Amino acid sequence: MAQNPNLAALSAAGVSVWLDDLSRERLQTGNLQELIDTMSVVGVTTNPSIFQAALSKGTAYDEQVSELAERGADVDATIRTVTTDDVRNACDVLAKQYELSGGVDGRVSIEVDPRLAHDTDKTILQAIELWKIVDRPNLLIKIPATLAGLPAITAVIAEGISVNVTLIFSVERHRAVMDAYLAGLEKAKEAGHDISKIHSVASFFVSRVDTEIDARLEKIGSDEALALRGQAGVANARLAYAAYEEVFVGGSRYGAVKADGARVQRPLWASTGVKNPDYSDTLYVTELVAPNTVNTMPEKTIDAVADHGVITGDTVSGTAGEAQGVFDNLAAVGIDLPDVFKVLEDEGVEKFEKAWLELLEATQGQLDAAKK
Repeated sequence: MAQNPNLAALSAAGVSVWLDDLSRERLQTGNLQELIDTMSVVGVTTNPSIFQAALSKGTAYDEQVSELAERGADVDATIRTVTTDDVRNACDVLAKQYELSGGVDGRVSIEVDPRLAHDTDKTILQAIELWKIVDRPNLLIKIPATLAGLPAITAVIAEGISVNVTLIFSVERHRAVMDAYLAGLEKAKEAGHDISKIHSVASFFVSRVDTEIDARLEKIGSDEALALRGQAGVANARLAYAAYEEVFVGGSRYGAVKADGARVQRPLWASTGVKNPDYSDTLYVTELVAPNTVNTMPEKTIDAVADHGVITGDTVSGTAGEAQGVFDNLAAVGIDLPDVFKVLEDEGVEKFEKAWLELLEATQGQLDAAKK
């Protein structure tokens, strides 16, 4: 099967296309394989909201949930079994992409319980547990970039486990995440792990930044403020890429472990579905093309890029000055950027917690019904 030319061009420009969705239906119908064959998809990300949506639709999980109910499994064990089974199967579907890319792509992510976002020790324990349960080399464990998550990232990397750091909103936090990754690699090396086998991505959220800042600009209402709408998300990501280059292209700390095979921690553009209908539905793809990046997209965004995305090569390198200008202008009209990023992180954790609680409630209902 031929790859869509727009998505093939995106891949050729150094952007790995990952699908931001997973369900048993995608696996059973061959839909995931079809996206790999025709849409250049080389990875999958999941989160609590994705699993909540998957388990609440259709009947694909009913039989397994009934079997687990008969065995007396509680709700937490049921969700862990169901989600890790899906992720393991997706890892197997993507095994070829993993091998062809030398372990860079072919990756599937699973997130620790979002209720642990502010508990370092429990995050570490669950990350290790999930790694063992899924038992696939192309797995990534998702750990949020909260203040409690940072030492957990270091500890989990130090165990030789590959990590997708999620819920990064600010460049300042992105820098702390890169430090946590490098600290983990240094410890992993000391412990005798083959650090060339450890991979990580830093998931930098894009559209939510525009949503929050645009609302604040509209509240300010001046011409200068309104003219800045729709610019913050892309500018923020471009500044994150400049920080990545500083650390991994010219940085001495990375240089010290690079000789032992250490990999860069690639920036991953997350939350790339466009929420404002006034903006191009490919905005967070076409404006964020750069080497050594990942763009994880909902299928709707993949379809939009396939249909009318214009890929013109690198649109990020060399744009840091312009991006900083956007942020200077935002501060000048009264946008409190540290508050924006705090609100976004708090909301991000809260949204995933809410989705997880809804998933627990729905699954408990299925277990109860199966026991009757």
